[in-house]
Parts: sequence; structure tokens; C-alpha cells
Amino acid sequence: MSELNDHDQAGFGLIPASPPGFRSGFVGIIGRPNVGKSTLMNYLVGQKIAITSPVAQTTRNRLRGILTTPTAQLIFVDTPGIHKPHHQLGKVLVKNAQVAIQSVDVLLFVVDGSVEAGGGDRFIANLLTHCQIPIILGINKADQQPGQDAVEAQESEGTGDADAGKQQSDVESKASNTKNADKTGLTPHPTAIRKQATPLSPHSFDRSYQELAASQQWNIAKFSALTGEGLEALQQQLIQHLQPGPYYYPPDLVTDQPERFIMGELIREQVLLLTREEVPHSTAIGIDRVEEEPTITRILATIYIERSSQKGILIGKGGEMLKAIGSASRQQIQKLVAGKVYLELFVKVQPKWRQSSARLAELGYRVEP
Repeated sequence: MSELNDHDQAGFGLIPASPPGFRSGFVGIIGRPNVGKSTLMNYLVGQKIAITSPVAQTTRNRLRGILTTPTAQLIFVDTPGIHKPHHQLGKVLVKNAQVAIQSVDVLLFVVDGSVEAGGGDRFIANLLTHCQIPIILGINKADQQPGQDAVEAQESEGTGDADAGKQQSDVESKASNTKNADKTGLTPHPTAIRKQATPLSPHSFDRSYQELAASQQWNIAKFSALTGEGLEALQQQLIQHLQPGPYYYPPDLVTDQPERFIMGELIREQVLLLTREEVPHSTAIGIDRVEEEPTITRILATIYIERSSQKGILIGKGGEMLKAIGSASRQQIQKLVAGKVYLELFVKVQPKWRQSSARLAELGYRVEP
């Protein structure tokens, strides 16, 4: 990974002049929480710069990832998932996502293709109704849709049950003419129920999104951010919507975020992964000190939580949980700095930090201009 420190970018050299026909611009990535926006950006830029987790609302800051090709430079803006906020932090996150919508050249609205469109997707679609920039509806998680084998198996099962369904129909017909028959009718045979099941074809998932896109006249791209399927076509589709322009960043840069920020995010990712719902979103990471030596990078960091009960969960019996978080975080940070890392973690209770605008600002959560 290119060096991501708090100093200037002189080490990268001068930004070159763009060749004829070169395109560049900013691409906003929006969507509901946990639809794979950060996974997508990581794959596109080729390195891990945004944390991912099964827990929703993982991303908190607008994070820029930079993809430079021979013909274009795309600056991806990964935004927090748009959701109904329940505290001051949530309001800041949603506000920043809404600001991003107004400050990019193209919008990629990412949805979860493994399920049908829901109320959250339609809520975001309504927010974008009067948006004047190009919008692409990106159907992610194509790899999690049922394959053709599953579809054929279900269809075969339905065909095999046809005779049984006919027999059941005859039984019900006779029963309805019987004096003592149940007035509500007989309980349908399981095979009859299976015959009425919705087909597993991926088109049944896609159709709801196609209707959503058609109502807004949006283009559609289908892909998997996990396997890379369809991402080359998505990339070309995004480039087509960009205008001719210069390099905004040096070609070898993959993010504009300082190294300390990404260190903190990698630690927070492990807290989310290892504690899951026990300590959901009430954690923040402060990088207290970074000392770079020739053979090792020493990092002191503090995990802030809101309640004393959460402190015990984070530390764990005999300090085992904190050790596990530290070990996993250290391995990720070593990939970032390309060297050996010593990481020391502390846990501190900061009551109601998510409700305090001043504390949010101290921890780096500000409303984006």
C-alpha cells in the first residue's frame, strides 16, 4: 500500500499531466447499511482501505478510495449506510451521506441482490428522485443468488408432485360433498403447497430492482463485490459517465485518508467482528501515539465505550478478548505499514459519547462540508 501518513504527498512525486481522452471524477457509493459498499470499494482499488463487518452501519466517515487506470481516475466516496438515525452520531452519518450525494459526478446506488427490494431501498430511491447527476443501480451479491441447479431441482420437484396434487384435489372435491366435512375445507397436502412456492430464479430477486430502476430511468449493473464478477463491466460503465479531466491524485495513491485513521478503523473492525451484538456501535477508537522505528512501529490506542458493563465484555475473562482484538488488529495493521507492529490497547468508558457533538468532533466525526 502507498504510504498513508499525515505529512504532505511529496514522496509520491508530481501529479502527471493527463493524456488525451483521459477521464476523471468522483463516484458516490450509497445504499442501505451492510449491502457491501465498503467491500466493493476495497475490491475496486485493489487494497483494504475500508473496514467490513456483518454488523450494519460499519462505515462512519466518508472514505475516499482512488482507482487509477491508463484511461481514467475514479475517486470513490464510500458513505455510511443511509438509515433512520437514533442518536447524534447517526444524524452526523446520515447527513454526511446526503452531502456526498450532492458533491459527486456519478452515483452508484448499491443494493443487496440476495433479497428483494425493501422499504429502505425505496426510501433512498425517493431521496434521489430529483438528483440531477447520472445514477447507476448496482445489484451486489450476485454470488449469493440461487444458481440454476437450485431452480431446476425445484422445478423437477414440482413436476413430480403433479399426480399427487391431482389426487389431493380429488380427495378435497369428495370431502366437500360429504355431510360431515369440515366447513373450512381440508388442509392442503404439502406437495400442493410446494407447487405454489415462488421460483428460486435470480430473476425473482432482480425484478423488484429492475422495476425500481425503470421508475427512475436508471441504468443497472449486476456484480459480486466478493468474487469480482461483473466489476470490470461496472468500472467501464462508471467511466463512461465521467467527463474528460485531470489526475486529482498521484496515480499510485489508493486513499486520501491518513494512516492513523485507517489504523483506528482496522482496530474497530476487529471489535465489531469479535464482539458482534454484545458491543454494537458504541465503540470509537483513538490512536494515542504512533512511534516509527527502523524495525518496528509502536502504536498505543484507546477503545472508547459508553457503559461500564461493556468494558468487561471488551476485556474478557483474564483479558482474553482484548488480547484477541489486539492480535487480530496487529495482523491487519502490519499489512498496512508493511512491517512489524507492536500494538497496545486500552479501554476507557466515555458515557454518552455518541450524543455529544463536542466529543464526536474530538473523535473525528464531523459533518462534512
